[in-house]
Amino acid sequence: MRAVLAAILAAAANAGLVATAQAVGIAPGFRALTYPPVVFLSVLGALGAAGVYALLRRRVAEPAATFRKVAVATLVLSFVPDLALLAADPAATPAGVVVLMVMHVVVAAVAVELLVSWRGER
Repeated sequence: MRAVLAAILAAAANAGLVATAQAVGIAPGFRALTYPPVVFLSVLGALGAAGVYALLRRRVAEPAATFRKVAVATLVLSFVPDLALLAADPAATPAGVVVLMVMHVVVAAVAVELLVSWRGER
């Protein structure tokens, strides 16, 4: 249930960021900042995080601490494709890429909070 809630909250928060980015004209034409990929990838990221956390809970002695480390490492690595978009997509702008990076932070924060912190695990 927490996984589904994390997916819904992450997708909703990032949809709000899409709306804001579009309203202020950040990177018009940048398809990565449209609802379909943002909502889909937000849900996928949150559910993927839930799967990793479930696996860690069964396999390691300190699943919460391990999950936080994995989440931070994954978050940092997730910025690489965003930065690559600056070279690969002519519609990408630095501001648009920053918004995408913020969206990654949103998914990570929601997932860690709902999956680990709400369980009271350290």
